[in-house]
Amino acid sequence: MPISHLGIRVSDIASSKAFYDAALAPLGTKVAMSFQEGKVLGYAAKKNPYFWIHEHEVSGDAAKEGRPVHIAFEAKSKEEVQAFYDAAIAAGGKDNGAPGPRPNYTPNYWGAFVHDPEGNNIEAVFFIPNV
Repeated sequence: MPISHLGIRVSDIASSKAFYDAALAPLGTKVAMSFQEGKVLGYAAKKNPYFWIHEHEVSGDAAKEGRPVHIAFEAKSKEEVQAFYDAAIAAGGKDNGAPGPRPNYTPNYWGAFVHDPEGNNIEAVFFIPNV
């Protein structure tokens, strides 16, 4: 069964929103719902949000609170992977793997990785058909 939606906690909703607004725009994804005075944001490519960020005060060791996490967003082309990577870096993301093939994953895997402002590993992946 596919995942319906995923949510992550962030310590600074404003910087995380700026990052995800920029990084996810090339993938056709934008804020579609907002709750709790903008402290909870749902991103969607169509109607229903599938990715959520919510501000949460972080105390103690962040790793014990379930961060950082890895999230992969599916792209429609190599060019979308590149556009995601460029937008994420321009929005303050840190390089964690430039766009390119990942044959150690599968022969048809094309991905790019960045760390968001909270240190989460965010990826865009395109599965090359007929490889």
